[in-house]
Amino acid sequence: MNNAFAISDADFARFQRLIYQIAGISLLDSKKALLVGRLSKRLKALGLNSFAEYYQLVASGKDPEERQIMVDLLTTNETYFFREENHFEFLRQTILPNHPPGRPFSVWSAAASTGEEVYTIAMVLADELGLHGNWSVLGSDISTQVLAVAQRGLYWLDRTRGLPQEYLKKYCLKGVRSMAGAFLIAPELKKHTQFLQINLNAPLPEIGKFQLIFLRNVMIYFDTEVKRQVIRRIIEKLVPGGYLFIGHSESLTGICDALKLIKPTIYQLPR
Repeated sequence: MNNAFAISDADFARFQRLIYQIAGISLLDSKKALLVGRLSKRLKALGLNSFAEYYQLVASGKDPEERQIMVDLLTTNETYFFREENHFEFLRQTILPNHPPGRPFSVWSAAASTGEEVYTIAMVLADELGLHGNWSVLGSDISTQVLAVAQRGLYWLDRTRGLPQEYLKKYCLKGVRSMAGAFLIAPELKKHTQFLQINLNAPLPEIGKFQLIFLRNVMIYFDTEVKRQVIRRIIEKLVPGGYLFIGHSESLTGICDALKLIKPTIYQLPR
């Protein structure tokens, strides 16, 4: 690593406080190398000489675009189609059969990343409620960079981990010529989806109410108090009887008692 871009403990602590303030994310001390690796490219691009200079730029608020770039670089997470598949089976076998026919069904993927979760949900809903059914999926993330990928709905075929072949054929368009090796989410599926930038660590916008909210693999980055605040905001967006799915390494024990535990990682808001 170029010594010019080494970071002092004091400067790293400043970035830890800043990303916590903005996104509620507790950046562990062990993530120092990750921060240096991801932000060094910005120092080079901007012609800056130190992380102290870059911190002054993003902390001042004078360059909101660069501040967003920093957030994007520090919050990007891995995802894939049909991740934690039992959630989609519960949706298919338990939630949807009990939903009144013809009534709207809305789902929010609250940490959508590059969109695989959103389109997985959409494929299940299309299968069960029909491509012309009254359903919708909202995907949100704090990172504009991953949302741009999600909105495009274009993925490389090596990203099909977890995606059944029949869904690939039914709901995706295979790329040809210059796009060989890629696939595009079919327009008739995509029209049921919407993507918004939403910071879960801030008051939520008016996005309506949902029968189901996915909040998976994001709370692991929050401390207990931020978790409580995020869950409180999330619950307000659930209809009575609605469900919340969290990640398999996460729990709401000691965080929230307003939701009923149905099975591990699956909660319901009482009617």
